[in-house]
Amino acid sequence: MKIKKLAIACGAILLGATSLAQAELTANIGVTSNYLWRGASQTGDDAAVSGGIDWAHDSGFYLGTWASNIDWGNGSGAEVDFYGGFANEVGDFGYDVGLIYYYYPTSGYEDSDFTELSLSGSWKFLEAGIAYTINGQADSDAAFSDGDLYYHLSVGFDVAETWSIGATIGHYDFDTSKAFGDVDYTHGQIDVTKTAGDWGDFTMTVSKAQEESGSDDTKFVISWAKSF
Repeated sequence: MKIKKLAIACGAILLGATSLAQAELTANIGVTSNYLWRGASQTGDDAAVSGGIDWAHDSGFYLGTWASNIDWGNGSGAEVDFYGGFANEVGDFGYDVGLIYYYYPTSGYEDSDFTELSLSGSWKFLEAGIAYTINGQADSDAAFSDGDLYYHLSVGFDVAETWSIGATIGHYDFDTSKAFGDVDYTHGQIDVTKTAGDWGDFTMTVSKAQEESGSDDTKFVISWAKSF
């Protein structure tokens, strides 16, 4: 019995070592002139600094966390995201099933935290995705609630060795009226990215949102990000 237990223990150690060898831990930092999320500024059109840590396994499972400063008009605050999921590719097709928890410890608003279930698929340069809020707050003061739905379609191309361009169109369908006065809206965005090696990636963004009550101003954003 002791020999069998020792063999099992040794096997577990070897399996753990193999799993570690197949996993990758990365970190990222970023600076942007305007933190846009789904076409809406999260910083009152001001700058933001962000950073995150990601763990990914060769099997496709991943975990991560990411944080940024925000400003929803009630003083400076913070956003911290926790997420996990499974992503894989089959030939030219890719898919990603994930869960993300948005935590706003100092947003200045109560009942801001929520969780989303997301599903996306890709084929070559095309990507489509949908995100569904599954545990938003139910009261009238909540920023997000159960049943909120966001879906998008994106395209991306490499136009040169170190240049790429992408475009996204998305729509946010809110289940109920929110304290923020949010209404359903559609947004479009174009990104041009320059990869500068060890200096990171520089991105220029043009974004515009269209609400039922009218059109938002066109936003021009410059961002820098680096992973290591």
